[in-house]
Amino acid sequence: MKKKRFRFQWGAFLLMIFYGGLFFLLFTRMVTLQATGEAEGQELAARAAAKYSKESAITANRGKIYDRTGQVIAEDTLSYRLIAVVNEKATTDKKKPRHVVDPEKTAEILSQYIHMNKEDAMNKEAIYKQLTRLKENGEKPYQVEFGSAGRGISHQVMSEIVDEKLPGILFVNDLKRYYPNGIFASHLIGFAVKEENKDHTFTTKGKMGLELTYNKELSGKDGKIEYETDAFSYLLPNSEKMVTPAKNGDDIYLTIDKTIQSFLEEAMSQVEKEYNPESMTAVVAESKTGKILAMTQRPTFNPDTREGTNMKWLNDVIEETIEPGSTMKTFTLASAIDTNTWPPNATYMSGRYKVLDREVKDHNKGRGWGPITYLEGFQRSSNTAMAHLLKLIGEDVFYDYLDKFGFGKKTGIDLPNEAAGTLLSKYPIQRVTTTFGQGSTVTPIQLVQAMTAIANDGKMMQPYVIDQIVDPSTGKIIQNHKPIEKGQPVSANTAKQVREILASTLTAEHGTAKDFILNEYEVAGKTGTAQIPKASGGYLANDYLYSFLGMAPVDNPQLIMYVSVTKPKLKMGENGSVPVSKVFKPVMLNSLKYLNVNTEDVKQVDNAAIQDYTGQSAEAVQVELANDGLQPVVVGSGGKIIDQYPKGSQKLIKGNFVFLKTEGDISLPDFTDWSLRNVLVFKSMANLEIEVVGEGFVASQSVSAGTVISDSSPIVVKLKTPAESYIKDVEATSDDEAEQIVDQ
Repeated sequence: MKKKRFRFQWGAFLLMIFYGGLFFLLFTRMVTLQATGEAEGQELAARAAAKYSKESAITANRGKIYDRTGQVIAEDTLSYRLIAVVNEKATTDKKKPRHVVDPEKTAEILSQYIHMNKEDAMNKEAIYKQLTRLKENGEKPYQVEFGSAGRGISHQVMSEIVDEKLPGILFVNDLKRYYPNGIFASHLIGFAVKEENKDHTFTTKGKMGLELTYNKELSGKDGKIEYETDAFSYLLPNSEKMVTPAKNGDDIYLTIDKTIQSFLEEAMSQVEKEYNPESMTAVVAESKTGKILAMTQRPTFNPDTREGTNMKWLNDVIEETIEPGSTMKTFTLASAIDTNTWPPNATYMSGRYKVLDREVKDHNKGRGWGPITYLEGFQRSSNTAMAHLLKLIGEDVFYDYLDKFGFGKKTGIDLPNEAAGTLLSKYPIQRVTTTFGQGSTVTPIQLVQAMTAIANDGKMMQPYVIDQIVDPSTGKIIQNHKPIEKGQPVSANTAKQVREILASTLTAEHGTAKDFILNEYEVAGKTGTAQIPKASGGYLANDYLYSFLGMAPVDNPQLIMYVSVTKPKLKMGENGSVPVSKVFKPVMLNSLKYLNVNTEDVKQVDNAAIQDYTGQSAEAVQVELANDGLQPVVVGSGGKIIDQYPKGSQKLIKGNFVFLKTEGDISLPDFTDWSLRNVLVFKSMANLEIEVVGEGFVASQSVSAGTVISDSSPIVVKLKTPAESYIKDVEATSDDEAEQIVDQ
């Protein structure tokens, strides 16, 4: 049998080598992957986790802002986001379209509810353009949104749009920062809005005011849920969920009182409407602690809509510097009293005062009122009185007091961007004008801080608006702000004297603050009329900032209030104090009643009505007033009444004095137990030289009651506080007892 010859098969050999090589490479690759866990420099486990591990965010709630009583000022609330499906692919049944079929009609209807353009004529066009826009590749998007105009939609508006039955229009639940009180301390609270992040998520961010300053505390931190899925996004069995809970934002409790703030907003809006001023500011503070109970300004805005007219975004009470005008005279007076250089009954020549080649004038165009006392000068708000006082105080000493009162430096209030103001002192004229509030600049919050020293027996309190910051999850107090004493610029005795003299600007015949009298409470304060400086230098003609810095009640001040009104449109015969008083009086009165200040005393004391008695018989009016429980004081010899105080028709608490001025000689009354204010009113109406010594109530007088005053000899009236009188009585009693023991 013939043997077959072996033939080498090169083709088979090459195929074996080829497939063997592939198998070896594949095997090597598998071993390498198992050994290293890496492929092309990347962790395979990480790539698998990235593909099959999922993550969803847990949104943190933004913290709430409360007033001091726990009422909400700002919070997140449920709202809706508007979406329009514009691609035809969304519709499977033509009878039930699920996309926008008629963009023009849809745009016309939506333009009645949302506003992408402020101009009505352009709004519909802007919505239509959004409904018909194309992607960069020329294709229709599946859906479109409408920016901020389509976010934060209320339930009512959402329901109205749904009732229109527009195909393709959908709503998604959303959260919106909500300010339930509308215009309410808007420049203080500020506002927060949703902003789109790079990953197309949205976050609420503070853009102004406390919302911006405390954005980190309010925002909190989002949480997340991590879990594993298969290739079809189904949750894998036995896979663990990893939950990182969200940390909700902290809640902020303010010192602001919603009720008092509402009083202030209402009064400010009414005066703004009536007088159309360029601007207004107002702040109410608790004198004992420095807590800010209300703060606002005009023009203002609604934080929900961010809409306002001719508005600036500065918080004027904190960030804007002003020339304070005559309100600064309060602190010039305090400096003089505290240095024992205040001569209330000494006279000076009013009208004009020379400072080298410059001249200071009184507000009645430099005519003045002749030689008058410093007390009358203060009551008349005389600039030259302050200029003369500066010489008595000493310039360096005066500026030391301004520093003690906190002028020229920030108060440290817990708000951003506080201005410091500037005290000018380079030239002699600047040092003089600073005494009456011209040239040098301050902030309203500095005036309020300085006034706490006058109201609080010399102790000056730092103003603040944040009471507490609290973690809502645990109730833990993160920050707890307490009253801070900033020093004692003047003594308690000085502060009390200043309060009495400030009260006399309302009660004295020539006082400039009569418009600020309250029937139920005694007010002390100082008006201000400041010229408005031009940017180029000098002052605007006939344009003024009118203001009032006051407190009540005088004997134990609870509230301090500052109000300013710039360039109001005054009515014929009105002065600048009128619009200011229309803010101050209702807010101060309502706030004191709301806080139950002296409520029991007011309830127990009956009121009696008076009227204008001019031209009537003093004798007849005396009997009428006495029968009504009032105390009539005739200034003169009797006959027809030519003047009176208080003036006009009003109600007084029974027991109050009513001064009736007549012609003829003046007999001195018995001043015993009279208050300083009543003595000053009598002095002003009688035009007598009465020197007042001490404080409190009259204990003695140098001229006997009933004496007819026929010359200009000074009459000395000594006052004592109740404490001083008590000590004297105790000492007298002790002496009597000692004498009795000796006699025995």
